[in-house]
Amino acid sequence: MIARMRRGVAIGLGVSAAWTVPAAAPLAPRLADALGVRTRIDAPSAVALTFDDGPHAEGTPLMLEILATADTRATFFMVGEQIRRAPGLAADVAAAGHAVAIHGYRHRNLLRLPSPAVADDLDRAQATIADAVGITPTLHRPPYGIYSWPALRAVRARGWTPLLWTRWGRDWTRRATPAGIATKLAAGVRAGDVLLLHDADHYSAPGSHRRTAAALPHVLETIRAAGLDLVALDQPSGR
Repeated sequence: MIARMRRGVAIGLGVSAAWTVPAAAPLAPRLADALGVRTRIDAPSAVALTFDDGPHAEGTPLMLEILATADTRATFFMVGEQIRRAPGLAADVAAAGHAVAIHGYRHRNLLRLPSPAVADDLDRAQATIADAVGITPTLHRPPYGIYSWPALRAVRARGWTPLLWTRWGRDWTRRATPAGIATKLAAGVRAGDVLLLHDADHYSAPGSHRRTAAALPHVLETIRAAGLDLVALDQPSGR
């Protein structure tokens, strides 16, 4: 009996570990590659700057102003429930020439959702962006960077591209500083990197977007000093 129980526990732990394999992709580039999840872009002299969790009434305009001053384009992974609160901001991002991508309708860990709930979240997010911006995005990044097997299947079934990142500023934490954000994100940056920041504090430390905005000019200067361009990721055509 004890032996059977031990085997059952071992099998259960193995199944659980297998179920959570995609969730480790942000921390393991080789695993991301094995799963077919992109973390880099194919660009010999450029990097991609991305923002998650918006739009945000204060944070998004701050980032747009800084990017405009530097004549730089970025990609904004938006959350449907935040677009509902500020659809005009989402439209402003696209009108400024930035790419808009899918971060989900709600900011939830996809490992905790059953397949039907994942599918519903993805479809609602895409429809909300299309209504606000006038495009149907096909680039997806999950909340927290965590994919589940059902989520990966659902993303690919829709013909979307899953994308994570190579470098992050850890700007969502309470202890983050502008200098620390800039160093973590841009020191040693190289062509093909995908850089992760946040233009909102809906799901992170209050006011964190202000520290991101303070770090952003230095980030852009460091990237340019490295001889690299910044590009927005492919923007799909209108509906």
